[in-house]
Amino acid sequence: MAASDFDIKYVAQLARIALTPDEEKKLASQLENVLNYIEKLRELDVSNVEPTAHAVPLVNVTRPDETRPSLSQDEALRNAPARANGLFIVPKIVE
Repeated sequence: MAASDFDIKYVAQLARIALTPDEEKKLASQLENVLNYIEKLRELDVSNVEPTAHAVPLVNVTRPDETRPSLSQDEALRNAPARANGLFIVPKIVE
């Protein structure tokens, strides 16, 4: 798709930006460069390339899940500014 197929003013309106005529010309030129590069990429033969999310395999480095002691209810509520019946009391935010 050529840059001439794009209405730069319409694209600027969608992006909610105000452009001067000089900026419109500059944006049109930049957009044309981007689209030309995309056309170059389309010329590549990628039929033997497997689709991947990453160029190299990634492995998450995580610790194993282990059951460990947690806070008791009293310890968890110890610094609460307000509590009642073993629960945190918080200000009402929904009317």
